[in-house]
Amino acid sequence: MRFSKLILITLPITLVQGGIIAYGICQTGCNTVAVACYAGAGFVFGTVVAAPLAPPAIIACNSALGVCSAACAATALIAPIP
Repeated sequence: MRFSKLILITLPITLVQGGIIAYGICQTGCNTVAVACYAGAGFVFGTVVAAPLAPPAIIACNSALGVCSAACAATALIAPIP
């Protein structure tokens, strides 16, 4: 038996909806890690002034929070908004 036509079957493609919701979840994760970082250094998040004379551990926590937040903006905000 010989088929002369090609039959194409299409499946529905579903986009992952995220956008601002994914960004909020990502930022929450960043802040949770920052709180843990501060606690590990013996401080409470939000009570230490981020100044050049702050303890090196706090400066490292703040830097990591900045990198994480930037990564959230670069990845989560490009997702489709529902």
